[in-house]
Amino acid sequence: MRILITGGAGYIGSVLCDKLLRIGHEVICVDNLFFQQTPNANLFHNTKFTFIREDVQNTDVINKIALTCDVIIPLAALVGAPICSQNPILARETNLISIKKLIDNLSKDQLVIMPITNSGYGVGSDNKICTEDTPLNPISIYGKDKVELEKYISDNKENFVSFRLATVFGCSPRMRTDLLVNDFVYRAKMDGFLVLFEHKFIRNYIHVHDVCNAFIYSLSHWDGFKNQIFNLGLSNANISKLELAERIKKQLPNLTIIKEEFTKDPDQRNYIVSNEKIEKLGFKNEFSIDKGINELIKFYSTLPRGRFSNV
Repeated sequence: MRILITGGAGYIGSVLCDKLLRIGHEVICVDNLFFQQTPNANLFHNTKFTFIREDVQNTDVINKIALTCDVIIPLAALVGAPICSQNPILARETNLISIKKLIDNLSKDQLVIMPITNSGYGVGSDNKICTEDTPLNPISIYGKDKVELEKYISDNKENFVSFRLATVFGCSPRMRTDLLVNDFVYRAKMDGFLVLFEHKFIRNYIHVHDVCNAFIYSLSHWDGFKNQIFNLGLSNANISKLELAERIKKQLPNLTIIKEEFTKDPDQRNYIVSNEKIEKLGFKNEFSIDKGINELIKFYSTLPRGRFSNV
């Protein structure tokens, strides 16, 4: 297939481009290199890889490219509550309006894989298990825009699948240390201590490679995924911030964990997520939380102090 990935030089996109090329697809990567990153350098030798430096808000150019492709994966976004709160107008233009315009221009035969977020479930409650049928109640600007986008594509596009992503972790060519697991391991490795607020809050997690694996799995099992919404995370990784810190301490025994309540999470995620729907279609994650922690520790051991962040 000929596949367009907007944001293909980002945290997920740079991993996905490589995986798709390895199994023989043609990849058109569009990215404005907002963070001055160059994570696709290892792909330019591949004749099936095309990189176009362009902003997704330039809809005339993006739409012309999209019409030549079989599959569109709109990854270009300002990702996360902090950066969206800092840039609300740019966030809405990038995360919602530009993608609406892209969707409106596609034919019914073109496939769309849409990454959303499970932060749309909002605050949640004790022991609340969120399925794809759970009412959405997003708190952050990021969550609200993503929820609105999912409704729009559900109402206006045939041949789509929407994935509500858990909090992603793991190494990527375009690294991010601001994601929760990545951040906790970074601080644990570099500082030797973690200060936790809202330590009982529960999130679900998934490795960046498993996100990409799920996208690819949906393409090869399209009839089962078509026009549906799926939670995408690790079923055995509905854990609190404190439990995550304790898992890290098992691999970094000298870690000191400090519990404080000096601030709040802007996304206020606190819920258990069911991933049973996608698992029933045969998808299996390859990377556990513990495996990801080990990977991150090894990666951070090679680094001087420095952050790779969206904020």
